[in-house]
Amino acid sequence: MGSAAHTSDRRLVLGIESSCDETAVALVRGDGTIIAQVIASQEAEHAPYGGVVPEIAARAHAERLAPMIAKVMGDAGTSLDDLDAIAATAGPGLIGGVMVGLVSAKALAMAAGKPLLAVNHLEGHALSPRLADAGLAFPYLLLLVSGGHCQILAVEGVGQYRRLATTIDDALGEAFDKTAKILRLGYPGGPAVERLALEGDPKAVPLPRPLKGSSEPHFSFAGLKSAVLRAVESGAHTPADIAASFQQAAVECLIDRLELALATAGPFPALVVAGGVAANRTVRGALETLAAKHGMRFTAPPLALCTDNAAMIAWAGLERLVLEGEGFTGDPLDFVARPRWPLDPAAEAVRGAGYKA
Repeated sequence: MGSAAHTSDRRLVLGIESSCDETAVALVRGDGTIIAQVIASQEAEHAPYGGVVPEIAARAHAERLAPMIAKVMGDAGTSLDDLDAIAATAGPGLIGGVMVGLVSAKALAMAAGKPLLAVNHLEGHALSPRLADAGLAFPYLLLLVSGGHCQILAVEGVGQYRRLATTIDDALGEAFDKTAKILRLGYPGGPAVERLALEGDPKAVPLPRPLKGSSEPHFSFAGLKSAVLRAVESGAHTPADIAASFQQAAVECLIDRLELALATAGPFPALVVAGGVAANRTVRGALETLAAKHGMRFTAPPLALCTDNAAMIAWAGLERLVLEGEGFTGDPLDFVARPRWPLDPAAEAVRGAGYKA
């Protein structure tokens, strides 16, 4: 059911991503080939603040995007006339950055007379494994883990998502970043915690596993983050042991929640992970073991497609072109940027902050 979109499709889509602190542009062909792409990190700009400053991010997007678009088109030897559509993240995300990318895409679409594809950033992540894995078919169980989102979704088709779990407070990526800040590891925090954890004992620090074993399907990481702070303040543990123990606790929470999702909504032929935290090798290893236990195929995008990138936005646009078929003219040019945009609008609100997406 629902084979991947990789075919001999030669359509070209330009993708633009600007929802947080990466400015990214990519040109992707319908057969899954990434023709050209560039990503500009803003790590240096935000490092002094220990996190992303929305105003600085939006300004950096505005300064970098036009020359990056020109570079991708030049590298590919492609003109606007050669494109079949222009896709841009339209939300959710930091609204200033989202608007920069979306307005740029609107201007290109209007100038070239090409369809505009307003893409949900989360859908870009959700479909990115199909860009990397031509054999991945619908449906699949998706763990979407990033700095702003932590969800379990049943992905039943393009535009068809059923949210099974979300976070009631912090996303896992945010917890990694806050742990890095507490440990004074610098920004970006997730990779720094992962590196330090390699030197520590994951059993050394008794940290909580919020909601582990609960019949409530959701995630919670605020208590774990607070426990890390207390462990640091106690002075009884090394930073490496704290990092390793935090990472182990987080992984156990992920596995426990996925086990519950499989028990209540499964089975699924494949387990898929996407989002920035999917780049964490310990997380990947635990998920791969879980998939093998349940006889599921395991798929994770290559590391370059885990963090925010424009190839996944272009690919989501291509998937939509295939779904809509001939005669599809794209989204209206007055499509409004959205700071919040849930993949499953019908999902019930949960206690805490889980309503965000």
